Amino acid sequence: MIVDSLHNAERYYALLPAMRRIVEYMASTDIAQLEEGSYPIDGDLLYVNVANAGLRAEDEARLEVHNRYIDVQVVMDGVEGYGWRERRECADADDKFDTERDILFYRDAPQSIFRLHKGQFTMLFPEDAHAPLIGKGRVRKLIFKVKI
Repeated sequence: MIVDSLHNAERYYALLPAMRRIVEYMASTDIAQLEEGSYPIDGDLLYVNVANAGLRAEDEARLEVHNRYIDVQVVMDGVEGYGWRERRECADADDKFDTERDILFYRDAPQSIFRLHKGQFTMLFPEDAHAPLIGKGRVRKLIFKVKI
């Protein structure tokens, strides 16, 4: 997992080459005009989900993991909390892995909590179980999905 500001995004181009495409997309797109939904950038290799979501209490957030995609989640407005736990430390799966949606939920509690403010992002890899949408109020964010 990585947490940083978009001001430092270029530092991650070598680690995740798609990060350059993400930054270019954000610079060339009127993000404020995008409605909630999914937008292709490079087919299923890179796309973005635009979300305007209500936040919830920490104990209501469920950890989730993905196998085929890295998440790069960018907060555009609001403050969003995330729970995090090492995937290998998760033992209480909520159900079977949903291969179509590339997601599995866990009932395990997070090992730590962090918050993102406007203009900050987190890069979440398959080994990062994460519980997004923690807090009060609403958050507008971009969830870039980078195929592995």
